[in-house]
Amino acid sequence: MTQNPDITGDDSSSAAPQPVIAYWHLWRDQQGVSRQSECALTNFELKGVGNAAPQWNNKHETVSSTVVVTVQPVGWVGDWHENPAPQWIVVLSGRWWIESMDGTRIEQGPGEFSLGEDQGCVTSKDGRKGHRSGTIGDQPAVLMTVQLHRDPGAAPCHIS
Repeated sequence: MTQNPDITGDDSSSAAPQPVIAYWHLWRDQQGVSRQSECALTNFELKGVGNAAPQWNNKHETVSSTVVVTVQPVGWVGDWHENPAPQWIVVLSGRWWIESMDGTRIEQGPGEFSLGEDQGCVTSKDGRKGHRSGTIGDQPAVLMTVQLHRDPGAAPCHIS
């Protein structure tokens, strides 16, 4: 999944196409099973900030939040658990994987990000609840999370 916008033209051109930036969404369905969906940020506005030239901005709701940077050691595996809060997770360096209860497993590297909203899952017969995650390769995975102090969304890809 490519997460870089496909923007052409010079930096000052308002004729550049509106960006589409991909992300993964880990969410809980009505039966309490975690699932992952490919989504995209598409709600961009071309606007200047201060005296800077116009840039594409995708502004989200204003909520209280907590930023946490984690370093997951080589070989780290977080067995079945839910995200502590709805949170954006951005890979700064290294690689990691996330597996949801439905068996979907994704892998992400630097610059890729996801939205974790698997709170309120039910425990399956085989002990799965939420998701599993872990590092890939021979270097730690460094992640920045922005934990949002709000209820999780009720549908996949609800943030665009």
